[in-house]
Amino acid sequence: MVTVRRFAFNPFVEHSYLVSDEDGTAAVIDPGFFSPEEGNALLDALDKEQLRLAAVLLTHAHPDHIYGVKVLQDRFSVPVYMNPEDGRMLPLVGKMAASFGLPAPRTDFSFTPVSDEEHIKVGKMEFKVMATPGHTPGGVCYICEEDRLVFTGDTLFAGSIGRTDLPLGDYDRLIVSVMDKVMGLDADYQVLPGHGGTTTISDERTGNPFLEPFNEPESDITE
Repeated sequence: MVTVRRFAFNPFVEHSYLVSDEDGTAAVIDPGFFSPEEGNALLDALDKEQLRLAAVLLTHAHPDHIYGVKVLQDRFSVPVYMNPEDGRMLPLVGKMAASFGLPAPRTDFSFTPVSDEEHIKVGKMEFKVMATPGHTPGGVCYICEEDRLVFTGDTLFAGSIGRTDLPLGDYDRLIVSVMDKVMGLDADYQVLPGHGGTTTISDERTGNPFLEPFNEPESDITE
């Protein structure tokens, strides 16, 4: 059984997740902390709960999801897991951040490549990689099968899907990723996205306007 703590960071209100097992081993998914105060919030949680950070997992490499990566890697000497396809994003993120009036994130971190269907062990936790390109070329989701959780980054949100108008975005690839892969998970999976509220696969199948083939059809019966 994992414990999940959610933080809302940076001007984009990006969700970073601190996930830990019962022995206190922890992973951070998408550390987007932007200011020293935000960074301290995460570090204080590690200290307060006596957690040992063992890994950083990235769903994708947009600026708001990687602001804290270099800080954590330098401080804890932990591996950073990322799809190498998103290595193409790293030279672009400074300009992307500047277009929003924000400073460039540090991109000089080292990363361990991950691929579709790979299983990453962190302490007693296991994260299954699901490649979901579209929002970025190397976007992935991380699945905790035993706990029925999926961390979707910016691939799927409650009632929406990720945008594809940013550099290297591809709508056709994204919709295939969501429809053919994420929606293939069991209905009871809890979805923990990179922005907005949590949801479930069941709720998105029946209520997400971007996924109409899964939505329940309107009745054609007239009285």
